Amino acid sequence: MKRKLKDDATMDGIMRETPAAIRVVLQHGMLCVGCPIASFHTVSDAAREHDLDEDQLRCDLEAAIDAG
Repeated sequence: MKRKLKDDATMDGIMRETPAAIRVVLQHGMLCVGCPIASFHTVSDAAREHDLDEDQLRCDLEAAIDAG
């Protein structure tokens, strides 16, 4: 299965391109919305920083993109 999110996609970019991703970010307890670091953090960076399962976060974000 091909990834929908590129490895270099930033959290800010994902939320701007797919507003439905904001709900996913909040459901995972992340405060990326409005965070100045979100324009630099990739999904991998954000998962690591927030101690989240990257595969689950990526899967949830990709589902939001599909629904989006």
